[in-house]
Amino acid sequence: MILAVDTLSPSPIYEQLRDQIVAGIASGRLAPGEALPSVRGLAADLGVNFHTVNKAYAILCDEGYIAMDRRKGAVVARKTERDAAFSASLSRRLLLTAAEAICREIGEGEFITLCADCYRDAKGASMNGGTL
Repeated sequence: MILAVDTLSPSPIYEQLRDQIVAGIASGRLAPGEALPSVRGLAADLGVNFHTVNKAYAILCDEGYIAMDRRKGAVVARKTERDAAFSASLSRRLLLTAAEAICREIGEGEFITLCADCYRDAKGASMNGGTL
């Protein structure tokens, strides 16, 4: 999986990396048990500070998407469980997105279609050639 950063994006680089890795897991481009690049190696490849990559990996580990193995380094987690906290967080984010759609006069049917399309895109990895 190729990761890229956009230094002109308003999103912090660690969030861009986190989001791309989650997208890679969702699409199957990153398989359970697959090793990720080392923090220092990825930082060097991308030309960013290793603390930036370390922060992205720490967030992914806290969220259960990756696991840290002393021998292998960062690896894609075997299975990410859905829990009440995740469901509540997802509901809050979807509520805000729905409110924004309503403000932009996007109808319920169009909104639901957009959500379904995005879900299928995430599973199919079409996200702009592999990046969000």
